[in-house]
Order: sequence, then C-alpha cells, then structure tokens
Amino acid sequence: MLGMSTDHDRLFKELISTFFEEFIMLFFPEAFEHLDFENLRFLSQELFTDVTEGDKHVVDLLVETKLKGEDGLVIIHLEPQSSSQKKFNERMFIYFSRIYQKYRRKILPIAIFTYDTTRDEPDSLTLHFPFADILQFNYLIVELKKQNWRSYIREDNPVAAALLSKMGYTKEERVEVKKEFFRILIRLELDTAREALLTGFFESYLKLNAQEESQLIKEVKAMNPKEGEKIMEIMTSYERKGIKQGLEQGIEQGREQERLEVAKRMLEKEKSIDEIIEITGLSGIVVEKLKKEFPSRKQ
Repeated sequence: MLGMSTDHDRLFKELISTFFEEFIMLFFPEAFEHLDFENLRFLSQELFTDVTEGDKHVVDLLVETKLKGEDGLVIIHLEPQSSSQKKFNERMFIYFSRIYQKYRRKILPIAIFTYDTTRDEPDSLTLHFPFADILQFNYLIVELKKQNWRSYIREDNPVAAALLSKMGYTKEERVEVKKEFFRILIRLELDTAREALLTGFFESYLKLNAQEESQLIKEVKAMNPKEGEKIMEIMTSYERKGIKQGLEQGIEQGREQERLEVAKRMLEKEKSIDEIIEITGLSGIVVEKLKKEFPSRKQ
C-alpha cells in the first residue's frame, strides 16, 4: 500500500470522472450499449450517516444520465474501495436505498475494488427466510487485482492505461507494465493535461526504482525508433516536470526556513508578535509556537 498521504478516492474520482464513458466501455460493455453519454451530469456528493455504527461516508461519484431511447433518468453510483470493509455489501445497499429515497430513479450501483491484494468480494446482498425470499440486491463490481494486465494492453483506452498500475502483475513484470502503459499513451494522442493526469495516476501506484528505470530506458531505446522516440519524449517531459516541481518545493522550503530563522532572531531581540508577522509573513500560530520554544530574555 502507499502511504496514508495518498488520497486514493481523489485519484480514482479524478480519473473516472474525466474518462467516465471510457470506464464504462472498458469494464461494462453491455451497459455501455444502453447508456446515453450525451448529457452526463455529475451530481453533488452525498453525505450519509450510518446511525447504527456512527459512520459518516461520502458517496464518491454520482452520475446522472439516460438510457438510449427511454424517458427518465439513471443515476450511476460508483464506489472506489481501497481498503477492506466489513459487510461492504450491506453498506452498498444502504447507500443505494438512501440515494433512491432522495432521487426516486433507476440506480446502477458499481463498486471498484482497488486493493493491493487479491480478495473475494461479494456482489450482492440477500435477505430470505425458509419460507420467503425478501431481498435480492445486486451491484456491478470490478476487482482490479484479479485483472490480468496483459488482457488490456491492446485497448486504446485511457482508463485501461492508467489502471494497468493496479492490476495483477508480478514484480518481474513491473518494467514491462510501464512500457505497455507508455505504448497505449502514445496511441491515444491525448492533450497535455489528460496525458499528465494518466501519467500522474500511474506513477502514484507503480513507480520504478532506479535499476528498473534504467532497464526501461534500455528496452525503449531498442524498440521501433518511431515508437521508442515518442515514449522517450513523454518520459523526458514528465521527468523534467518532476524535477522542476521538486526544485520549486525545495526553494519554497528554503524560504520558509529563512523566515523562521528571521523570526527566531527577532524573538531574541524581544520584538512584538505583530511586528514579526508583518516582517516575515509567518502566521500568528507559527510565531506563537516559536515564542514558546524561544522565550524572551525577560522571562
């Protein structure tokens, strides 16, 4: 798993909301044939509270659309799941029922499991007695780790490219997975912003070490020149952006440290907090904290 600072929900929401049609086409081709993608509307996030367990949950993605040739609207509830959750099928039903209670429309629930390990997840909830069946609730699922990445490398689909990073591959296949990601990327010929979105998503989940990067470069250079040169261009561009971002962060951190040092010297000279804030641009909270660490000579 990645560190806790990685916002998995945000990454998946950004990917799927940008390429929603491509996501449905990739994993649910039958649904794709029936849905109208001309007038998609992303609804505001819904916050539900599970009273029995005191849990608050934001439904990650609600998409309003239509069925082709039919009146009425369909709401697609998409739920990325990056960590194990007990009774997930019950929770899906609770969210389904509450969304239905508010909108009273057809709802297509989808769960995409993004675990780093292979798990067996249910896709239904059944309530029955020996004498009667009361409920059969089903929802569509995608279990990424169970997907063989090689099955998707011929897809000219941006979602397939990004999600190669979360599919089932071995440690020895990591370099090849990234190479195939770039091959899809150059076939797509996307604009710079969308290309950056896909590359950033992929790098968040599959980042090669120095040895693997060297191997990748070697293999790319051995490819067909036309294809290899395009991949090297993308790799170089992304690397430059990363270096530039790192430099900017380093410069900003240096400036912050310099402001802190100035504030410390001013505190030692018993300058007022207001004066320190005005001179350094630091917040009052930061200066107050520094004052406790570096008390004035009068104390």
